[in-house]
Amino acid sequence: MSDARISWDDRRGRRFVIGRDQMHRASALLTLMLLILGFAMASPAFFSVNNGLTILLQTSVIGLLGIGLTLVIITGGIDLSVGSVLALSGVVSAMSVKAGLPVMPAMCVGIIAGAACGAFNGVVITRLRIPPFVATLGMMLIARGVALQLTGAAPISQLGEGFGWLGNGALFRMVEMQPNGFPRVIFPGVPYPAILLLVVAIAATYLLRRRRIGRHLYATGSNEEAARLSGVKVDWTKMYAYTMSGALAGLAGNVLMSRLVTAQPSEGVMYELDAIAAAVIGGASLSGGVGTISGTMIGAFIIGILRNGLNMAGVSAFIQQIVIGLVVIGAVWIDQVRNRR
Repeated sequence: MSDARISWDDRRGRRFVIGRDQMHRASALLTLMLLILGFAMASPAFFSVNNGLTILLQTSVIGLLGIGLTLVIITGGIDLSVGSVLALSGVVSAMSVKAGLPVMPAMCVGIIAGAACGAFNGVVITRLRIPPFVATLGMMLIARGVALQLTGAAPISQLGEGFGWLGNGALFRMVEMQPNGFPRVIFPGVPYPAILLLVVAIAATYLLRRRRIGRHLYATGSNEEAARLSGVKVDWTKMYAYTMSGALAGLAGNVLMSRLVTAQPSEGVMYELDAIAAAVIGGASLSGGVGTISGTMIGAFIIGILRNGLNMAGVSAFIQQIVIGLVVIGAVWIDQVRNRR
């Protein structure tokens, strides 16, 4: 883990020390605040409750993928397969429901399928010694192909109201029936995907900061050979990171398909770029050894708010792709400049 610091003395001789990762998170947070301010000035509806809930729902998927990517990037790797694994896991969950399994066990099957894809990536990278870029690129094609083959490239619908509980439910939602027989929402509640993202982020932060595996992830990414000589099981650590990335992609797939109440095998295309951008914008280094969950969350909200604000401004989807592409390039360039320094 990088321990680079910037320090200075004030007029009273007191020394202040700030880590570079803290500075990066601070700059990302400032960018987020400027985006919010800019889009709020451009559209009065940006601060509406419904739009806030939309941002939370959109960001939850990016955030879950971003947390998994952060674990992988910290080890010095990359995972390009999360978008396809997301689609495959959602399809597996939907097919399990169609086969007669209850919704929650069926979603667990989908998460296990995602973890299996991640474990396969880990085996290929650690045992066959294939570079992570190539290995996960191959899994991206495999997972997408399997999802399309299982469904015949057709969506799986009629999954029942219970399947949409995770993606469309909310805690503390208050609804009353009006005299005309139609419901009226008094308080929309806190969406379950946002609560799930918060729980996963806290758990991942605890893992990285307080558990041995977290220290091993940073050590592997900082200097793999030194970590091995220090007794770290480098291959097992990488396996853990990729398996967790696949499992979180499976969880994100369940959230997304639950929102749609339909399993779409074509969903998740290019989601891996949003997740990578969220991690890098938040301070994770593609060289490994650096990254935080809090930074990734800030990066995920930057991506989510950027997409939402551009949608509200009427910017076409094609222009949005250009903007997000430029953001990805800029984030990687900043990472390279930081590493050179």
